[in-house]
Amino acid sequence: MKDFAGKIAFITGGASGAGLGQAQIFSEAGMKVVIADARQDHLDEAMAYFKSKNADVHAIKLDVTDRAAFAAAADETEKVFGSCPDLLILTAGVNVFGPAEASTYDDYDWVVGVCFGGVVNGLVTFVPRMIKAKKGGHIAATVSWGAFNSGSTTAPYSAAKAGVLNLMESYHDALKNYGIGVTALCPANIRSKIYESALKGRPEKFSNTGYNVSEDTQTLLASIHANGMDPRVLADWLKKGIENEQFLVVPYEHGPRMVEIAVSRFVDYASPEGMKRLAEKAKQPPTAEEMQLMAEREGYDISARSAVPPAPGKGPAMPMKDVGFGKAKKDLDWVDPNKRMN
Repeated sequence: MKDFAGKIAFITGGASGAGLGQAQIFSEAGMKVVIADARQDHLDEAMAYFKSKNADVHAIKLDVTDRAAFAAAADETEKVFGSCPDLLILTAGVNVFGPAEASTYDDYDWVVGVCFGGVVNGLVTFVPRMIKAKKGGHIAATVSWGAFNSGSTTAPYSAAKAGVLNLMESYHDALKNYGIGVTALCPANIRSKIYESALKGRPEKFSNTGYNVSEDTQTLLASIHANGMDPRVLADWLKKGIENEQFLVVPYEHGPRMVEIAVSRFVDYASPEGMKRLAEKAKQPPTAEEMQLMAEREGYDISARSAVPPAPGKGPAMPMKDVGFGKAKKDLDWVDPNKRMN
């Protein structure tokens, strides 16, 4: 897809963070845009912005885990704009941090339900409609750099994102003959409000968590996201990827090299000799190249492992207060005491 003017975009998570950046960029490219989001306050803020721009944008409150609501949103899109989307972007996501061994069923059901199930629901809802419309088009998902790495403190999220990456590749192969392109967007740190989800967006029915989550942990996480990639910059990367019919977009100058390094570990996993190499490598500090690439992904100098990154232009990093970020609840007696909240 190279011509966006006059076409229709549907974006989940479209009222804040990465999704809002995408809505802005594709609206400015001349598209009619539907922003779907679970947070009414975010929708209200986003629509105030788009109304000030006189943009052709329509808001729908949507829980991406609700399949009936997804179908209703698809019907509403066709009613408002006259057709199904030409561009479907599945960006809605949530995350929470804690040791993998502390994870509960609710941690998995919530995070995987939104991050993987929400993408499944979007695909199953819209792909048949897009095929029947015979307009071609494009589908993208905001997958995350987490898809390429295990996450000892983000197991549900990393597993869900790895699943989405594989799922999108399957659809990339399946939809070629219909003239529908597919792109997986894999950023690392983004300037977003995803940190709010653990306290404000988690349903009561999934409230049983094994992780230590508090206002302090989420404030710390917010300070990290403040240094992330601007959502509009990320959306520009996606737009160019779509124009180039590119499946995988790792939105950094050295993106291909980052992927090469990340997946190379599987070669070592596949032999006894390789396992020994990995064990030895784990004892060594990151190489200069690895440090450079980590800094590029995260948006700050992460060589200071014990410091919170400063906000842009705010000077040197400040010492990190131990608020139990990424730790388990203190009463989980099977978890290593060093990985539990004091």
